[in-house]
Amino acid sequence: MNMNMIITNTKMVLRVMIVVLFISEIATSQSIIHTLPGYPGKLPFKLETGYIEIGEKEDVHLFYYFVESERNPRNDPLIIWLSGGPGCSTLRGFFYEIGPLNFNYAKSKYKPTLELNPYAWTKVANIIFLDQPVGTGFSYADTFEASKSSDTLSATQTYDFLRKWLRYHPRFMSNPLYICGISYSGIFVPAVAQKIYKGNEDGHETPMNIKGYMIGNPVTDKIDDYNSRVKYAHRLALISDELYKTSSENCLGDYIPSSSGNAFCQNDLKAISKSIGNINYDHILEPLCKEKDNSNLKKDGRSYEDNPISMDTTWCRADNYVFLSMWGKDKAVQKALHVREGTIGEWVRCNLEIRYAFGRNDTSIYSFNVPSSVDYHRNLTDKRCRALIFRFASTFSHNDYSLTFATLKGAGHTGPEYKPKESLAMVDRIGLGLKKLESALVCLDYSLPMLKSLAHPDFSPVPMGLRRGSHLLGLAHLLRNQNGKSRSNKP
Repeated sequence: MNMNMIITNTKMVLRVMIVVLFISEIATSQSIIHTLPGYPGKLPFKLETGYIEIGEKEDVHLFYYFVESERNPRNDPLIIWLSGGPGCSTLRGFFYEIGPLNFNYAKSKYKPTLELNPYAWTKVANIIFLDQPVGTGFSYADTFEASKSSDTLSATQTYDFLRKWLRYHPRFMSNPLYICGISYSGIFVPAVAQKIYKGNEDGHETPMNIKGYMIGNPVTDKIDDYNSRVKYAHRLALISDELYKTSSENCLGDYIPSSSGNAFCQNDLKAISKSIGNINYDHILEPLCKEKDNSNLKKDGRSYEDNPISMDTTWCRADNYVFLSMWGKDKAVQKALHVREGTIGEWVRCNLEIRYAFGRNDTSIYSFNVPSSVDYHRNLTDKRCRALIFRFASTFSHNDYSLTFATLKGAGHTGPEYKPKESLAMVDRIGLGLKKLESALVCLDYSLPMLKSLAHPDFSPVPMGLRRGSHLLGLAHLLRNQNGKSRSNKP
C-alpha cells in the first residue's frame, strides 16, 4: 500500500469519526420523553427535550421542548413559541396555553396531576417551546459573562437556535415556519422574523421556510403601551368622562407619573390610579388577588399528603400557577425531562432578574434595549407580508402587505389560557395556513369586538385587559404612517 492510499484512508477514517462524534453530540443533547410524573401511563404524543449550544464558545445552552403534530407532522406548520417576561418559562405556554397537557386541578390536591389538553395547538402543528433568553427555565450559561443578555441578543440567539435545531432536524426544513409568542415576546418575535428573512436573502446556511409570525397581546412600544391605558380605561368605563377629559387636557397624552411637572396632571393621575388600582389588568372581569403561599410543600417528588395544596373556596387564576411551580421544582420531573443536573439553582416560573416592568432599568444580566418593535413590523411590510388578525373581513393594505385583526372574544392577556377552544379553532381555521402566502403576520387581540375598522383613522380596539393597551393601536399607527419615526434601536 503506497503512502497516498494510506493518507486517503486516514482522511476517510477521520471524516467518519467526526460524523460519529457529531451525531453522538446531538444524541446526548436530545431525548425522547415517554412518561412524565403526574401523567398516568405512556404519553400519547411525541415529546422531545434537549439543549442547543449557542455562541462562538457554545457557552449558552438553550433548553427546549418539542412536540410533533398529532395530525400530520410531515406537512403541518412548524411553530416556535416564545413566552413573555422576559424570563418566564415556556412551560407556562406548554401547560396553560397551547401545549398538549393541562393540570387536573380536581385531582391535584396532594400532587400535581396531568391530563390531556383537548384544545392543544399541537393537534394541528409541530411546536418548539423554547426557554429564552438564557437564564429562563432550564436554559443556562457556563459563565457569568455568557449569562448576560438583552432584547437584541436574545433575538439573535433565538435565530441561531433555529438554524441549529433545523440542521439537527432536517425533515422539518420544508415545513411552513411561524415565529410565535405572547406579551413581551412582541419585542422578540418580529426581530427574529426579520433576521430570518435577511438570512435567507443573504444566503445563510440552513434557509428557513418562513411563512409568517404571530403575536398575542404583544409589547409594541413601551411608552405608548403605557400611555394608552388611560384611553382604554375610559372606553371600558373604568374612569369617568369628566376625569378622562381633564386628564387629556392637563397631561396632553403623557400619563407617565414621573415625566410631568404639571400639578393638575399629577392630581388627575392620582385619581386615575385610585379608580383602576383594584382592577385585574390581565382580565378586568376576574378578581385581583395574590398567589397563595404554598412554600411549605415538599419539592422532592415525594407525597404531598402532609401538606396538601391549599385552595380556598374563593377562586383566583393565580391559584392555578401553584401546580406548575411545584411540578417544575420536582427533581423527579427534571430527571424525566433530562435536565442537566447542577446547571441551574431552584427552578422558577419567571426569573425576576430579567423580567420587565415599566420604567425598569437594565439589570446586571439583562438590557431592555429595544424600546419599540414598530420598526421591525414596518420593515417586514416590504417582505410581501400579509398580516392576519382574525375576525374582521376588512383589512388594511399597503402594496403587497395586508393586515387583519383577530379577536378571541372575552379572553384575557394570555388568550389561549382563557379561551382554549376558540384559540384552537382560530389557529386551525387560518391554519397558520396560508401556504400560498409569502408571509403572514397574525396579531392576536384577546379582547371584546373591535369598535371600528383598522383602516379608519380613529381605529381603537376595546380589550378585556389593560396590560397591553396599545399593541394594536401601535401597529395600526405604523401602517397609516409608513414614513413615521418611532423609538427604536434602528434594526
